Formats: sequence, structure tokens, C-alpha cells
Amino acid sequence: MTKPGRPGASRGKKKGPTVGTGGHGRKALEGRGPTPKAEDRSWHVAGKRKAAQERLAAARAKHGKGSPGVEQPKRRVARSKDDGELVTGRNSVVEALRAKIPATALYIAARVEMDDRVREAIALASKREISVLEVMRTELDRMSGPDSVHQGIALKVPPYEYAHPLDLLDDVIESGQTPLFVALDGVTDPRNLGAIIRSAAAFGAQGVIVPQRRSVGMTASAWKTSAGAASRVPVAMAANLNRAISEFKQRGVFVIGLDGDGEVSLPGLELSTSPLVVVVGSEGKGLSRLVTEQCDAVVSIPIGADTESLNASVAASIALYEVAKLRAEQS
Repeated sequence: MTKPGRPGASRGKKKGPTVGTGGHGRKALEGRGPTPKAEDRSWHVAGKRKAAQERLAAARAKHGKGSPGVEQPKRRVARSKDDGELVTGRNSVVEALRAKIPATALYIAARVEMDDRVREAIALASKREISVLEVMRTELDRMSGPDSVHQGIALKVPPYEYAHPLDLLDDVIESGQTPLFVALDGVTDPRNLGAIIRSAAAFGAQGVIVPQRRSVGMTASAWKTSAGAASRVPVAMAANLNRAISEFKQRGVFVIGLDGDGEVSLPGLELSTSPLVVVVGSEGKGLSRLVTEQCDAVVSIPIGADTESLNASVAASIALYEVAKLRAEQS
């Protein structure tokens, strides 16, 4: 006889199934229902694209054609303390004038030797209604600095008028175009900036974004390298590139970064037809960590094993070409 209270003992319970347990197995057999569509999965590329399109549509409704005749207030642009640039030397001045770089004054030293380059500089400046001023050579020495060889001629280039990144985006949204911008993360060579502006103009990008710090600005060298494209493609300055990228993403724009170790290959890039910012890293270090974390995809360009990396402007040009090609195929 079993004693009451003994461990493991039970009284009054019957063997076999108990009431209410039969439904457990049936629920397991029913499964979780049909697989959600790709666009309904927030982690999927299609889901991200759908969410971005919804944000872009909301931005268009707020800033676009829904408010005809209402001009959006322009935002303040963070500017450097640059007072302009003085281009010195006969060849440099002539090339700058040929490239139609904005200029306010051409300085000619008194009693300078008038060769063909000086005559051409004066003729080009007069044609563009740029002031031609004769100054003493000692004054030109002071203006150009002790290390400059001015050869008796100098061109005054005023500070570049930068746009605000969000103003550029608003303009593109209002026009009904699909946004395509290039952002530079630590690019310091003005020739790279000029070449990227030229590629942006060639492949349909609506603007280039540069950060205020640790980055090149629109110098005379950048103007010359752009071969006139700088007059058609605006350059915006961001006080903080990470914040600017975040604001673009909030408005439905995808962000891709170019990096040799990227996990996504450029050819056939799915995001090409979406609103897009292409971020180009610095010539040596590439993309910064914070910018990389902001990117929706880090994209690599397939190159030969013997080549370590591509120049920043070359990489940007290849990426913009691929985006333009895929957009043309979809249109």
C-alpha cells in the first residue's frame, strides 16, 4: 500500500490523454501561413525599396507640385572662411580664363612683358567683362605671397557659392526626376573633384555633395578639371556628411558606398533605378566607418587581381555609368 505524501506518488489520476490537449498538434500542423511577399518584408531589398518609395512620395507631396507657386525657403549653407583664390602664372591664368572659371579681376603688373599669353588673358577678360587692373609688381608680390611665381599676372577667383544638400534634393523631387547624387567622403584632391563633377554631368547626376571639413572645395583647379561641367552641376556643402546622408535616407533616398571590399558587385546593381546617393571615399583610406554604417549597400567594382584599387574619380565615373545604363534599360 502506497503511503500518502511519498515523493512521486499520485492519487486519483487516470492514465491516457487529458481534456484539451488534442489541439496542440493540430496547430503545429497548420504552419505559419503563406510566405509574405518580398516587398512586405522590411529586411528584404524589395521591402526597403517600397519603404523608400513611400518616404519619397511623402516628400514629393510636401515639397513638390502639391503647392504650386510656393517657393521653399532656402537653407543656410555652412561655408568655409575662404575669401577666394588668386590664380598666378601666365599659363594658369590663361587656362582658367579659357575654362570660364568665375573671376572678378585680372591683375597685370606695371611694365610687364606683353607676350601672347598676357594678350590672350587680357582679351578673354575683356570679353567676359572682368576688370583688368594694372598694379605695381611689389603689390602683386604681396597679394600672391612669397612662394608664388606670378610672372606679372594674376586672376582673382571669388569664393564658390555652395548650395545646401536638402535644397538640391527638394529641387529634384519637385521636378519629378529620380534623385542621383554623388557624395565625397574625405576626397582632398581638387582634380578628383573636378573629374567627378564632369562625370556627374555626363551621366545625369543632379549634384555633388562635399563635407565642410577634411575635404576639397571648389578651387580653380577643380573648375579647370571639370571642363565647364561645374557651371551645370551644382556642388552642395554639408556641415556634417553623416547627418546629410541620414536626412536623405529619411526622404526615401538609398545610399551606396564604393569600396573594393564591398559585399555587393556593381554590375546589375538592383538599387540603380531607385533614388540614390553614391558615396566615394578618400584617395587613401576609402570610406570612413561612420559613413559605411550609414550605407544601404557597400558596392565593389570588379577589377583585375593585379590592380590594387581605382582612383576615386575613376570609380565614381564607372559607378555613375552603370547606374545610368540600368536606368536607361528600365525606362
